[in-house]
Amino acid sequence: MITVLRLAAVAIIFVSLTLALLPVQLLAIRAGHDIRRRLPRRWHRIMAPALGLKVEVIGKPAADRPLMLASNHVSWKDIVVLGAVADVVYVAKSEVRDWPVFGWLARLQRSVFVERERRRTTGDQIGEMAKRLKAGEIVVLFPEGTTSDGNRTLPFKTSLFGAATAAIPEVPEKRVTVQPVAICYVGVHGMPMGRYHRPIAAWPGDVALGPHLFRVLREGALEVEVRFGEPVMFDETTNRKAAAKLIETRIAALLAEGLAGRKRIG
Repeated sequence: MITVLRLAAVAIIFVSLTLALLPVQLLAIRAGHDIRRRLPRRWHRIMAPALGLKVEVIGKPAADRPLMLASNHVSWKDIVVLGAVADVVYVAKSEVRDWPVFGWLARLQRSVFVERERRRTTGDQIGEMAKRLKAGEIVVLFPEGTTSDGNRTLPFKTSLFGAATAAIPEVPEKRVTVQPVAICYVGVHGMPMGRYHRPIAAWPGDVALGPHLFRVLREGALEVEVRFGEPVMFDETTNRKAAAKLIETRIAALLAEGLAGRKRIG
């Protein structure tokens, strides 16, 4: 019964909030107004606690621009979590565009959709990411390319870091900052979340969204840490694969610190 009530409450908040902000966001996108970058964060900041997500931020986004955030990927909830922390746009696989509800929301947040199988299209989309970076937007990349179990990171796909390289000649600074970020699901019901309970938070691609959402709401409050690490500078001399490996190592270390309960970074 409690789960049904929670589900009803989330549905009411979701519909009311979305209907309130939707006309403004659509007009802002059409007019190219800067508020189109800020409204999604307001939506996420309200939806995060509605979904039972208690977010703690350790560190902060780098002040440098252009800025790309490279993060591990555990669940659809990552979008809400990071979206509540900063004004960001996401890089998403092209299939997301056609997902019910989520695809629509992703388009409203002006996500960049990537078709990994088509090399020419990917080049065009890397150009779009470079354009966003040049405009001062914070672009979020999930370089694992899929969701993990939340206990570890998966091997990175380095090709999309090409957006950082592509933006270098276009910006006065002639460099792009890529900052590692770890999303750590660390608690449930106020208690530490062990590796065997982390599937409550993780959303593997072969699990249907409906049952997973139902389970999340049934469990109640989830505690999430967002850990910002030491940035990596990309310039014309940067070896993309080596830099991507360094970022992967730093994200893995940040995740391990979070899951071990260490509150200080470095």
